[in-house]
Amino acid sequence: MLKDRFKYDMAVLTARAFAETVPELFQKDPQMPIFRAEDIYERIEKPKNPEMGNFALPLFEFARLIKGNPNELNQRLTDFQNRMALADPDLAHLTFSAAGGFNNCRIKTAALAEAVLREVLQKKNDYGASDMGMGKNIVIDYSSPNIAKPFGVAHLRTTAIGHSLYRIFKKLGYNCIGINHLGDWGTQFGKLIVAYRLWGSEEELRGDPIGKLLELYVRYHKEEESDSSLADAARAAFKALEDGHPEETELWEKFRDYSITAFEKTYRRLGIKFDHYSGESFYNDKIEPALSRLEKAGLLEMSQGALTVNLDKYHLPPCLLRRSDGATLYATRDVAAVLYRWETFHFEKALYVVASAQRDHFQQVFKVIELLDEAEKHLPEEKVALHLVHVDFGWIKFQDDIMSTRKGNIVFLEDVLDRAAELAREKIVEKNPELPDIDKISRMIGHGAVIFGDLASRRQKDINFVWSEVLNFEGGTGPYLQYTHARLSSLIRKYNRDIGPDVDFKLLDNPEESRVLDMLYHFPQIVYDSAREYEPFIICSYLLELGSAFNRVYQRKDADGRSVKIISDDSALSSARMALVASVRTVINEGLHLLGIESPEEM
Repeated sequence: MLKDRFKYDMAVLTARAFAETVPELFQKDPQMPIFRAEDIYERIEKPKNPEMGNFALPLFEFARLIKGNPNELNQRLTDFQNRMALADPDLAHLTFSAAGGFNNCRIKTAALAEAVLREVLQKKNDYGASDMGMGKNIVIDYSSPNIAKPFGVAHLRTTAIGHSLYRIFKKLGYNCIGINHLGDWGTQFGKLIVAYRLWGSEEELRGDPIGKLLELYVRYHKEEESDSSLADAARAAFKALEDGHPEETELWEKFRDYSITAFEKTYRRLGIKFDHYSGESFYNDKIEPALSRLEKAGLLEMSQGALTVNLDKYHLPPCLLRRSDGATLYATRDVAAVLYRWETFHFEKALYVVASAQRDHFQQVFKVIELLDEAEKHLPEEKVALHLVHVDFGWIKFQDDIMSTRKGNIVFLEDVLDRAAELAREKIVEKNPELPDIDKISRMIGHGAVIFGDLASRRQKDINFVWSEVLNFEGGTGPYLQYTHARLSSLIRKYNRDIGPDVDFKLLDNPEESRVLDMLYHFPQIVYDSAREYEPFIICSYLLELGSAFNRVYQRKDADGRSVKIISDDSALSSARMALVASVRTVINEGLHLLGIESPEEM
């Protein structure tokens, strides 16, 4: 957990205040945990209304313990806190106020500005970084498209969320291991082999490999509805593939090579790389050792010729690991993959960024691993199941229809990215036709719009992919933040002087600037919270709030209604304000980077 310096100062001072204002309680039980600085620290929160201060401590729990009125307790505490802060130079930067049952604390603007701006300007993009993950491995399984199928918008969620979490955990010092667990094995490839033999040709495949493979897959499922023999033929073809028959293997390798070439084109556009690019087939030779461990642990059962792990007592369906015909399943390969990854990486956490629809699957797989842990009598820190996390997310829809390759109504992600770049270019040409590198910037903005549109909702919510919303370049969008970054960059170019931490911080004394400083101060906590909750949305929400807060600084008027200039004839004031500008630009740039979005210098 991050330790917030100013928040801890408040906790220490409040603990002293409790000792002085409720002495009878301390005489009775001086070790009461709730009144210790560490416990007070855990209870301090951010006020819902920023005007109330930087921190707030709810006093209702404390008041119940002393059988007192929270308002009266608050007034006693506040009076003592302010007297103590004035008397102690190390705490003089804090002021307190009572608001009902909430004990509010404000950091004086000059102290906040000096602490925050110095750190941002010195650390630059390393601001908010931490070494908390030093020496620890995080395995992140994400993207994982199926070969022989196009990279559709439906794949965007796992790819965008997983890539963002990779960057977030890396910023916190973890050694991140990104794994693209390609769907390159399973009965569906038996279906595709049968479909290709019936209706496909090498000539058509060379002309449009992914489009043709999708066409064959969709046709197979349509024909299967009226011809039950196709299902048997597909199972037989996959069994032949599992057994290494050369004809089936050759077709499968061809489908895989065509698919990977197409996937890599999309990943390059999004700036995504993987540390390990291996599919389900990679674990084929690891399945038997995994099943042997489960058998030795007494966990395997035969049920109608199939091999299972009975999970009835855990209110879960049995975990099917091998069908009666000898074919393995997703669960078999996932169990083998968990064991291989633990033995190879001994990870702190293994994140599976996979849709919520697979929740039951992962509950079964994780429970099987948990039972194996218990049977093999692992020590608590060696229990693999304790390190597994299903980072689930909701459906992505297109105009209210859940996308499915079986139905053939898939929207290609390449088409979406192309269309987004086109629309971005139209808007740029309209506003700034002389902009250099217009095509490059259009792609940055278009891609940013699509990625931010995905991440800007909490991951467990379903997303309805509507062109007019995702590609809206006004308001709470990625392009809005990119434009804010470009405008800040323009100010810095206009200022054309060195921007350093040696400024008069007391000059940043208005409420709008104070609000921005408070937000900059909380960026490290935002990064930590995003990792803790596996939730890039937290960064999205923060950046939109920061952009809005700075725009109020940028658009501020004086008492006579005139615009307040950031760069003015007052060199000292300009220097202080530009330190704020440079810091906001750094944090927006780094925040967008953590989301997998580039920040243009001009727009």
